[in-house]
Amino acid sequence: MSEQPASPPATAPVDAEQSGEAPAAPHPWADLPAQQFSLLRLAPLPVDRDTGPRPLRFVQLGRVERHAKDLSLLRLSLQVPGQRLHREQNLLEVWADHQRKEVRFGPDKGLSVEPANRGLGRFLLAQGIAWARKQYAHYQVEGGALPTRDNFNEAARARRDHALKAQGFAIEYSDPLQLKPFYSAARVSSLHGDWQTEKVQIIELLDAAAMLQQADQSLREQDVQVRKLEEKVARFRREDSGLRFTISCLVAFCLFQAGLLIWIATR
Repeated sequence: MSEQPASPPATAPVDAEQSGEAPAAPHPWADLPAQQFSLLRLAPLPVDRDTGPRPLRFVQLGRVERHAKDLSLLRLSLQVPGQRLHREQNLLEVWADHQRKEVRFGPDKGLSVEPANRGLGRFLLAQGIAWARKQYAHYQVEGGALPTRDNFNEAARARRDHALKAQGFAIEYSDPLQLKPFYSAARVSSLHGDWQTEKVQIIELLDAAAMLQQADQSLREQDVQVRKLEEKVARFRREDSGLRFTISCLVAFCLFQAGLLIWIATR
């Protein structure tokens, strides 16, 4: 969310490179892979005019955190089956600077979530806020500029501002055209760690197993019903074939009788 990095930048400034100084090394936590995983259920929602269909979907939530004397980090990531996204999409980072007593929400280029308009943005923010409130509720929140990619889409901008305000952030625009938004908050304790649970639910391991078991049982029951229906259809087809043969025989017999009567009458 913020434009200011909480960790050392990956490369040194241009003037440092020109002066011959070695570029700064990436932070050791820059590319931490997820270590804990959960399953998220995205509830089916009505079709949206801007974002299109919103069917039932399942998403994997990855989580990793690190703690040191000066910094603490929580990184949340989302993996959507069948989608390949940019490395900074579906990613939320929460950095806690213990020296400055300050918390920063990232990534630096802003929170970008796919699929959009499914409640995932608020969910990630709520998870990050809940983590920060447990130990760093008295820390200040580092504000910053929001990405401008949503400013030209009124619906996307409204969704973004609503989600941030619902979590306790304040949104301000520094220009009359509302093209330069900034977010801020006083302290971590002023933020809210709730989300729209009717849209996004965390599925525990046993619940996921129960869902799979129920789905398998439903498939077996449907297979039994399909076999019974197929047997009924086959029986009806046999009976239909028998009736057709009987009707054909009766028609042939009637034609024979009619021909016989005509022959007798003409004799």
